[in-house]
Amino acid sequence: MCGIVLLVDDSDLSRIIYHALAGEFSIEAVVREAKVSRLTFLKRRLKKLGWRKLLGQIVFAKCIVPLLRQETARRREHILRQYGLSEASLPAERVIDVGSINDVQTVALLQNLSPKIIVVNGTRILEERLLNATDGLFLNTHVGITPLYRGVHGGYWALACGDLDHFGVTIHKVDRGIDTGEIVAQAVTQPSSADNFSTYPLLQIAGAIPLLKQAIRDAFDGRLKIIPAPAGESKLWSHPTAFQYLKRRIRLGIR
Repeated sequence: MCGIVLLVDDSDLSRIIYHALAGEFSIEAVVREAKVSRLTFLKRRLKKLGWRKLLGQIVFAKCIVPLLRQETARRREHILRQYGLSEASLPAERVIDVGSINDVQTVALLQNLSPKIIVVNGTRILEERLLNATDGLFLNTHVGITPLYRGVHGGYWALACGDLDHFGVTIHKVDRGIDTGEIVAQAVTQPSSADNFSTYPLLQIAGAIPLLKQAIRDAFDGRLKIIPAPAGESKLWSHPTAFQYLKRRIRLGIR
């Protein structure tokens, strides 16, 4: 049985997690999932959300998010330096690229390596055959407090709901649901007035890394414990639309 395998997407947060863990733990392999084709993505979203909401999400992602990144470019660099985070490329010799994280190639890799811990970030939902490929522990880093803020942009939605007490992160076991696994660690943090939608996840991942490292240590030592979920309604959140974002920014100052 080997140490750790990462199952990740091609994002800055996944790169940050890799470099943070690689400084302390032995990472045997990194399986990196390709992005879903734009046409497939749009078809799925259209079927699930309808064209009005989908159009609003596209306008937000293509027109507003780039401006928000420009708005907080210096703040982003400050956070990276403050917490010692690296967005550098992953080492090519460690990476195995797959079309889908659920490909037979990933199943075979886990069966062959039999890792003690599998760290997951940003991938599609893991299928049962992948979860059953090894007896290792699957851990996910979620930038939100589950089960209240499952899905995406948990920090932003907590602020948008006036719920500052639940702007935070969760480390949880992975099951077949979306961020529904047993919780092993949670922590809350607070964004500053210099932060916005673009930097919220960066702050959250900075808070998650110490929790993830401790969860890995505890798992290796056989001391990992489950903690109770916070009270409240379990809810799955999606990407905001341009209207939703602008409404809350103008009325509530949520950036």
